[in-house]
Amino acid sequence: MTPDLILPYDGVQPDFASRPVWCGRGSTVIGAARIGAQAWIGDEAVIRADGQTVTLGDRFWLGHRSTVHIATRTHGTRVGDRVTVGRNSVVHACTIGSDVVIEDDVVILDGAEIGDGAVIEAGATVFPRATLPGGYAYAGSPARPGRTVDSDEVAERAERLRERMGDGPAYPAGEAPEVEDSVFVARTARLRGRVSLGAGASVLFCCDLNAEVGPIVVGADTNIQDNTVVRPRADGVVIGRDTTIAHNVRIADCRIGARALIGIGATIASGTLIADDVMLAAGATTDPGQILEAGYLWGGRPARILAPLDAEKRAMMIRIVEGYCRHGREYRAAQEALA
Repeated sequence: MTPDLILPYDGVQPDFASRPVWCGRGSTVIGAARIGAQAWIGDEAVIRADGQTVTLGDRFWLGHRSTVHIATRTHGTRVGDRVTVGRNSVVHACTIGSDVVIEDDVVILDGAEIGDGAVIEAGATVFPRATLPGGYAYAGSPARPGRTVDSDEVAERAERLRERMGDGPAYPAGEAPEVEDSVFVARTARLRGRVSLGAGASVLFCCDLNAEVGPIVVGADTNIQDNTVVRPRADGVVIGRDTTIAHNVRIADCRIGARALIGIGATIASGTLIADDVMLAAGATTDPGQILEAGYLWGGRPARILAPLDAEKRAMMIRIVEGYCRHGREYRAAQEALA
């Protein structure tokens, strides 16, 4: 059994120590990833090593709609043996020890280090460069230690998590729509209804854009990253040009301006208005009808102003857009080569 989609990056193919035990619908593995023996890769799960390496130990379990990725300029991702990741979680440019349980809806950010035998509880956010020693259960945003956990409890929680993920979604990945040559839509993405993609836009692996009720309009050179779900229920979603929507974001009816960055695992509530030049931090949420003013970094649950956007953050946001325009061209060529 192999993933639904395997693509090289910069000429490097993924390396599997042995054939995975299971690969779900829409499962995707890209680039310089090494996956250990007896891996389990869930429906619409993504492992993407495009610019740095991803090394996953034996008996790695990746839940449905979860994402493993790297930071192109700075960090790869290294995961030990017997690690279990739940549904809709993101393991991003970090180091994870062995016998770790990462529950549903968790975000682990760049440079974080998690020790052996830790449990990251559902909904937690591990902030960049955090060091979380093993032997504890962590919760909250930022993730903080609660009580100690022993090896028996860690094993039991991993088993319960795996049992809950035994049955995945019943829907297959969709077919890519007709788009112009500058647009990339991953073969494992699903687009339905009235979706409009501007020139140079990219919709990455296992995204779900459902415009069967309200329309979805995506501006030029905007990137929507792996496992993001956009699902309007009324007026629709409009996303401006040169904007980044990171991994595993959830978006309801809203307006997102130009040159914005919506961080990993964020949730945008119905009626939200996000102005141009806004950065929303990873794991943040908005309240229904909330307005996010231009020129600031917002974060928290619900989002509040954390700091003005300085020149360094603005330059980083531009680099991400430029990088994903390049990724889109590369991925489109690689995907077409499989046809």
